[in-house]
Amino acid sequence: MAGHSKWNNIKRRKAAVDAKKGKVFTKLGREIQVAIKEGGPDPEKNYSLQAAITRAKSFNMPNDTINRAIENATNPNTADFNEITYEGYGPAGIAIIVETLTDNRNRTAGEIRHVFDKYGGNLGKDGSVNFLFERKGTLILDRSKYQDADQVMLDAMEAGCSDFIESDEYYEIETTVEDYHEVLNNLTELKYEFVDVTLGPEAIIANEVEAAEDIEKLEKLLEKLEENDDVQDVFHNWNMPEISS
Repeated sequence: MAGHSKWNNIKRRKAAVDAKKGKVFTKLGREIQVAIKEGGPDPEKNYSLQAAITRAKSFNMPNDTINRAIENATNPNTADFNEITYEGYGPAGIAIIVETLTDNRNRTAGEIRHVFDKYGGNLGKDGSVNFLFERKGTLILDRSKYQDADQVMLDAMEAGCSDFIESDEYYEIETTVEDYHEVLNNLTELKYEFVDVTLGPEAIIANEVEAAEDIEKLEKLLEKLEENDDVQDVFHNWNMPEISS
């Protein structure tokens, strides 16, 4: 995805947190619980858990809430969640990948399909849009907090990143899938605080959308997908327009 588009996407998602903190924290807690069930409760040994906690903190999730999510993961009555990915197209042919954690596949599939259908999209089969993306790790830093760009780049390179991109507002640190957790761990030890961290698909080429009607439907489609309780992340290849900070 184009750099400024990615930053706009992050700002939109962060802005939504203020209005829907409870729902966002529930999703982040679910991510922590799944990481613990797969790799144990020690973030020093479970890099997926470390990444989930780092991401929760990037959304200003309180430590007490994070600790409750960790405790809930060891509760035998806690629901088991499965990772399910959906692929499809939105208005103007924009490719969309939806990553979910669900305890009911049929419910989630029906809800995701309904959102696509309602807002001019089409839910496809596995692999229908995946070829338009490449999987990588992405760590985002707010440039206003780290003024010395040369030092940040040096730290990122020494940590093992595959690419370093800077703009007026942020630094984007990219990693391979294999090096993601190591780079995140190395930079966390240097006390860097991230705006966002993700390990997922990134569009190879970002596409423009010109028609106002398509833009309106696409914005609504993405908004409704992200509002779904089972949806953890939504990735797309839309070169989103600039928004105010």
